[in-house]
Amino acid sequence: MASILIPTWNNLPYLKLCVENIRKASRNDHEILIHVNDGADGTLQWVREQGLKHSYSQTNMGVCLSVNHLAAQASHEWLVYMNDDMVCCPGWDTALFDTIRAAGTDFGLFFPTLIEPQDTGNPLVLVRDFGRTPETFREEEMRAHCQWESRGDRDGVAGQPTVVHRRWWHLVGGYSIEYGPGLSSDDDLLMKFWTIGCRLFRTVDASRLYHFSCTSTGRVRRNRGGRTFVMKWGITQQEFARDYLARAGLAQPAIGATGSATDDFPSATTRGRSRRVYYGLGNYPLGDLRNWDPTPARYLTTEPPHAAAAASLKPEPTNDD
Repeated sequence: MASILIPTWNNLPYLKLCVENIRKASRNDHEILIHVNDGADGTLQWVREQGLKHSYSQTNMGVCLSVNHLAAQASHEWLVYMNDDMVCCPGWDTALFDTIRAAGTDFGLFFPTLIEPQDTGNPLVLVRDFGRTPETFREEEMRAHCQWESRGDRDGVAGQPTVVHRRWWHLVGGYSIEYGPGLSSDDDLLMKFWTIGCRLFRTVDASRLYHFSCTSTGRVRRNRGGRTFVMKWGITQQEFARDYLARAGLAQPAIGATGSATDDFPSATTRGRSRRVYYGLGNYPLGDLRNWDPTPARYLTTEPPHAAAAASLKPEPTNDD
């Protein structure tokens, strides 16, 4: 079983469909955890009524903080970060964890295959229109035809949802909060896994989810994640994907006299260095964070799940009190 982490921001019709189909399409009884951002559309009340494990913030705290916070509350070994506008196809979890078991290791990042209603040019995504909103969604048609094309698993690529063992998630610190509200945080996570030696990045063909691609990124003030990435790592996201990530699953690099791989660890590039100089004239990432929301005191202002733990740290009364 897994802990499924879902941040949501006033997308109640999509969230209802997402949770319903996790329960309906899964072969196992997974733990579902929701972080409710704002929730003014009735999301908070619905989550409470459903008895779902959840946390809450009065405004949108973004993907990085939301998912990290949920991961800290997870009960199971495997974490699945899923968006609220995704719908699970039958047996998605069986296909996924059969592949993980066959890999023989938990040291990797695994990704189900997405089906989307329109072609966005992403070669990893299958295109078939089963509806573009919860109201027009043709569930029975999706359930009957979601496996219409088989392409096989692919290594050296990444997508969504993200499936990871929690030991490695916590080792690298989860999503880096300097990418708030979230753009490019996935690429940064891949780089962090690469630097600790992970080379298994696998998209699982038979594990499928339908993705409405609805919405939330169009409402948020976007961070300039590409700038933060190159300032942090010294190479661009495109260079990392092309020169390193795409080689995952291929033959391992030569081993040098020191006993370590000689050409496997990223290095700063000319392009990356020049962009660092240029971007260094700006205020990144703090400027992006301030532009997104200048009031950091908003986080977890209501119903924080860690309140009980904090209360337990209060000193016990003594006879002197």
